[in-house]
Amino acid sequence: MPTPLVECIPNFSEARRPEVVEAILQTMANTQGVHVLDRHSDLDHNRTVITLVGEPTQMEEAVFQAIAKAAQLIDLDHHTGEHPRIGATDVVPFVPISDMTMQDAVEIARRLGQRVGSELEIPVYLYEEAATRPDRHNLEDIRQGQYEVLKNEIATHPNRYPDFGPARMTGAGATVIGARQPLIAFNVYLTTDDIPAAQKIARAVRNSNGGLRYVKAMGILVNGRAQVSMNLTNYRQTPIARVVEMVRREAQRYGANIHHCELVGLAPQEALVDAARWYTGLDEFEPNQILETRLFDLLAEKNAPASSLQPHSFLDNLASGAPTPGGGSAAAYTAAMAAALVAMVARLTVGKKKYALVEAQMWEVLAQTEALRSELTQAVQQDAAAFELFMQASHLPKDTPEQQQVRAVAIQATSLHAAEVPLQVAGKTISVLKLAVIVASQGNLNAISDAGTAGALCQAAMAGAGLNIRTNTLNLSDQSLGQPLLEQLKTFENETSQLADQLKQTLSSRGQINF
Repeated sequence: MPTPLVECIPNFSEARRPEVVEAILQTMANTQGVHVLDRHSDLDHNRTVITLVGEPTQMEEAVFQAIAKAAQLIDLDHHTGEHPRIGATDVVPFVPISDMTMQDAVEIARRLGQRVGSELEIPVYLYEEAATRPDRHNLEDIRQGQYEVLKNEIATHPNRYPDFGPARMTGAGATVIGARQPLIAFNVYLTTDDIPAAQKIARAVRNSNGGLRYVKAMGILVNGRAQVSMNLTNYRQTPIARVVEMVRREAQRYGANIHHCELVGLAPQEALVDAARWYTGLDEFEPNQILETRLFDLLAEKNAPASSLQPHSFLDNLASGAPTPGGGSAAAYTAAMAAALVAMVARLTVGKKKYALVEAQMWEVLAQTEALRSELTQAVQQDAAAFELFMQASHLPKDTPEQQQVRAVAIQATSLHAAEVPLQVAGKTISVLKLAVIVASQGNLNAISDAGTAGALCQAAMAGAGLNIRTNTLNLSDQSLGQPLLEQLKTFENETSQLADQLKQTLSSRGQINF
């Protein structure tokens, strides 16, 4: 299976103290599975932009630790710089790179935002594709007034309450976290120090004032030169060359020209190739004419893993003659599948205007379901491991009374553990079934049968878990030890029956499904 990759470009409000930047950078660089691709510090902006790429789970942890470190080392009450900012870690965008969807990136942003808000007590705002409100889609709207204004308004203006975390700020400020398409940070330096001219050029170029559709721009002074600092949010719709030529034309109105341009961080190869094609007039150019592209494609083809090397699936292992995985693992796997279906219905509901009133609830369902899916997936191996311990106990020697005693104690302990694991699966299955009822009643109507299927899988998982609990408790020499487990199982089974009836009624009334 290909490894999902996500890009993250955290912006930190520090550039003038290299030791601080280095400390923040190391928290991310030391995380396995995360790679630092680029680092750009600007002294005038007093801002550092770091570009990372890595696996989603490791990336979340790396960025969380970096936000925590920045909060310790940066105090915005003593910070100055040309670039707008509201936080020590000012903005954290996630960009899906490979084997990921934008929805996956949104979920990363939300999970990280919730953790930063609760554990670090830093206010968090969600933006771009992760925004919970239309007025928070654009970063500049959230940063209005910068740190100084937001610090005074966050507790008193409802429109400025954060999505996660407290409605109060320390010197660490607030952090904006989101998901977006690839963005190109592109600066044009002019042959003048005329800041008003740069500001007028920025006003003419940027989308918000009627300029180019996917351009955000501001005019500032950097290194003694007027600079038009820009973010190009969709390089395919508004190419770099078009932006540069419009800046050049506007600059000539003020007796200036372009001195040089600057790329902050990284840019997709396609964007630079398009610029080269425009300036050189290569109208018939094709991307596969690039030597390195052709070479990398060839190497990737040669290094592709053969299908025979793919690992066996869980179902292949289940069908083998080995005693594990067995029915208990199958029950956990079935409940995990039910959780996956509930998550699917929730994902098909969020972002739909028709279901805007339940979007917050669906996000909460999604977070709970994904946690349950992870726990149930782990339970597949936990159940197999528990049974293997029982098998080991059963094969202990029994030649002497002492050995018999040791064996009896081991069998009882491992039997009890082998019953406890499916009981935990049963409890988590109840939680999944409750969420299935919610998505069936509130979620996307087009996916109501999937919610019903999740419920059916929960019933099957409960039955499978119950069989394993009852079987394993039979091995207990002291039957009183198993009684609490059996009583709890009976409670779970009764609740499953009630929830299944509730789900059936929902499917009948909302989906017009006849039973």
